[in-house]
Amino acid sequence: MITLYGFGRRWGLPDPSPFVIKAEMLLKLAGLSYTFDTKGFRKAPGGKLPYIRDGAVVVADSTFIRLHIEKTYGYNFDAGLSPAEAGLAWSVEKMLEDHLYFLVMHERWIPDANFAAGPARFFDEAPALLRPLIRHMIRRKIVKTLWAQGTSRHSHTQIIALGARVFQSLSDLLGTKPYLMGEKPCGADATLYGFLSGTLCKIFETPLRTEVEKHPNLVAYVARMTQAYYPELKA
Repeated sequence: MITLYGFGRRWGLPDPSPFVIKAEMLLKLAGLSYTFDTKGFRKAPGGKLPYIRDGAVVVADSTFIRLHIEKTYGYNFDAGLSPAEAGLAWSVEKMLEDHLYFLVMHERWIPDANFAAGPARFFDEAPALLRPLIRHMIRRKIVKTLWAQGTSRHSHTQIIALGARVFQSLSDLLGTKPYLMGEKPCGADATLYGFLSGTLCKIFETPLRTEVEKHPNLVAYVARMTQAYYPELKA
């Protein structure tokens, strides 16, 4: 039995991390049985979630989880796609993971109201006296990361403009198809759902959500995926 380690249901999402959602979606798409464990953060390889334990094998990082599923269970997430289509799907994944991720992170961690509504709650179980210090230290680390990566060096207007370009591109690629590359979901859909559902999360006040909502096909995509794979979360 595979065990997936993540944060768990929160904010009306399958998980607050789009990467955990991606990993869980990959398991669902591959039809693999698994259990979900929310107590694994302290033992997480590299100090990050998600990771899986598959028998004696531990695999960290959602992309390496995908590769493990493909190699170990022989599941082809891009079955039926041409090489060019598979390459495009992979490129979309990386646009989301290596570009949009930092825009979303900025909107969750930097504005005070959003930080208080979301990330700050991760530390509610810390001892009361230490809680403010832990929140400050982790937030400061995120601020430094966003500055070093480059996102925080842009104005807020520029950050939202970058996000708007991503969502326009995604909307154009999706078009009227039910899934990113056609009539059935591929590997990139696991990532796309994780990031779009997270950006549409109602607890965060951000123009990024407004930019997604400008595209009815993206909103409908999230609703469709939620109904199919997380019906218990459907509002």
